[in-house]
Amino acid sequence: MAKQKLNTEELIKYIDRHPNLSSKDIFDVMGVKLISYATLKRILKNLEEKNYVATTGNGKGTKYRISNAYTLIREINVDDYFKDEVDQRKIKNNFNYTLIKDTLNKVDLFSSHEIQLLNSLQKKYNEKTKQLSVNAFKKEMERLAIDLSWKSSQIEGNTYSLLETELLLKDKETAAGRTKDEAVMLLNHKEAIDFIIANPDYIKPLTLRSIEDIHSILIKELGVDRNIRQRSVGISGTNYRPPDNDFQIKEAMEELCGLVNLKNNVFEKAFLAILMISYIQPFNDGNKRTARIISNALLMNNKYCPLSFRTVDSAEYKKAILIFYEQNNISAFKQIFINQFEFAVNTYF
Repeated sequence: MAKQKLNTEELIKYIDRHPNLSSKDIFDVMGVKLISYATLKRILKNLEEKNYVATTGNGKGTKYRISNAYTLIREINVDDYFKDEVDQRKIKNNFNYTLIKDTLNKVDLFSSHEIQLLNSLQKKYNEKTKQLSVNAFKKEMERLAIDLSWKSSQIEGNTYSLLETELLLKDKETAAGRTKDEAVMLLNHKEAIDFIIANPDYIKPLTLRSIEDIHSILIKELGVDRNIRQRSVGISGTNYRPPDNDFQIKEAMEELCGLVNLKNNVFEKAFLAILMISYIQPFNDGNKRTARIISNALLMNNKYCPLSFRTVDSAEYKKAILIFYEQNNISAFKQIFINQFEFAVNTYF
């Protein structure tokens, strides 16, 4: 009888239902007539490298269980996920108050392969920037800042084109047919980025106050309240509800800052900031804009390549964020983060 391919998802479900079994125990139930024992061992090793499963013991005594990180990092097909309309999706409706303490502080957000890729890209960035004069580096940073201002604003519905954004930020030339608020949003982005470039240590350590200060720059003259919101907010496209109590919001933000400051890996610092500020929604408006600038500030403070997000599709960005809101799963947004870091390293400087 020809052996069939073992369904990895079924294997994961089996381990979840029957934790602390050895590979031999698993093979006796799932592997017979399907795959060889050696193939099962390779699959288990791959799942361990992805941090989908955790182990105890050594050698033949090794036992397998689903990792605490599995829900967080398992791959979710974005297209399949959004086949269901908003009211049909089974989601985590409320803010997960244990996410920071019980999961994010205990797991590696990037696999060893992903960290290897990101580190190699950062090395390339270091080599490229060493060849640049001070003025050449400044010029490239200016180009990235324009792209970031444009894309970050576009994600929020701004209709300026990239060319119009460049004319506005360089020559203060507003675009015909656009609103004043759209121009102000773009100018505020540039001001916030310029502030971070001029004060790279402003977010070291990251504090609620420093995040509030960046938010204040981003929402200046836009009729948005400063500082922690005092009322509940709704998010379009999802039934997820962020915390609505200002004490709980402040507590969550303080916990986030503490976690970011404790993390040694710079990529994890930046990734946590961009996701969790968006998830907590600490302000009445401008949360995702603030998250993108703070994330880049953490990269630049550590002399890492910042992200412009220039080539990201706005709809795909929003979908990836919604998956994190609704499932506390980082897989879709992590791919965006890695792709945009690679784009930035290869495009600028």
